[in-house]
Amino acid sequence: MKTKLAGLALGTALATLAWAQAVEAADYTIRLAHSLSATEPAHLAAEFFAANVNERSDGRIEMAVFPGEQLGSGKDVNEMIRQGANVMNITDAGYLSDYVPDIGILNGPYLMADYRDFQKIVDSEWLAEVDAQLQEAGIRVVSYNNLFGQRHMIADEPIRTPADIEGVTVRVPPNQMWLATFEAMGARPTTVQWSEVYNALSQNVVAAAEAPLGSLWGSKLHEVKNTISTTGHFTAFAHFTMSEDFFQSLPEDLQAILLEEGKRAGEEMTRLTLEKQDEYIGLFEDAGVTIVEDVDIPAFQEATASVYEAFPEWTPGLHAKIQAILAE
Repeated sequence: MKTKLAGLALGTALATLAWAQAVEAADYTIRLAHSLSATEPAHLAAEFFAANVNERSDGRIEMAVFPGEQLGSGKDVNEMIRQGANVMNITDAGYLSDYVPDIGILNGPYLMADYRDFQKIVDSEWLAEVDAQLQEAGIRVVSYNNLFGQRHMIADEPIRTPADIEGVTVRVPPNQMWLATFEAMGARPTTVQWSEVYNALSQNVVAAAEAPLGSLWGSKLHEVKNTISTTGHFTAFAHFTMSEDFFQSLPEDLQAILLEEGKRAGEEMTRLTLEKQDEYIGLFEDAGVTIVEDVDIPAFQEATASVYEAFPEWTPGLHAKIQAILAE
């Protein structure tokens, strides 16, 4: 055991030394942060992105990935980004809506029937306008196309209809779209940082939580709740972001590398997310988790339809515009 521990300590020390030497040699360093576990597709895609950027920049950029809220909560990292820090974040439209409200619609419930339709939004003039507004707010989105997966609910009992969740305290991320969606379902949404959800569930601070399968598994929430209901209430995409000021301080060739590799990382994250869906289902079932598939999706769609009228700060007609883009 002592030999094993000594080996681990030596490995950590060598890795730290290698990072320090790379940082010293690099022209620019970037810390890429996220709140998730190191087993999830998002983290694997982040490592893929960092390795490609480091290689293509010939060491001029040295990027490292920091999972599990090591650099702070998602909101904290976004604020660091806006202040010009040389950090990146894996975030989503709900968090970005704090700066440009219209982008929040991309996290709306049951917005699209097929995840592949999201590319229509990525390619749209509407998103180009929103992207420019984010840059004015100090945020550069390096990739939009990272499929995070459908979000489902985990609890002690099956959730097949909105009636099953009425009055139930559900952990949601700290942004308005999630709050409005679960209020429309009849639940009692409560904001808890992702790193604290396991304890919140085990201590019955909340009775249920929701996330993609990879995040549910990576955070081991099945150890405290044993039923997953495949409500698919959000089809979630993640976005790699950084400071617009820091981005503009980079030479043009390095900017191009970040954007090109960001797109590739989005494609890799999408591939991994899709590839691992059946694997996660198998892991949950082997762990004794009940997977509930006979969910009344139309009932949830009807219950949450009013959410799109709950944001007066949105540009008038925004929902209709997004629906038109998706219908093209």
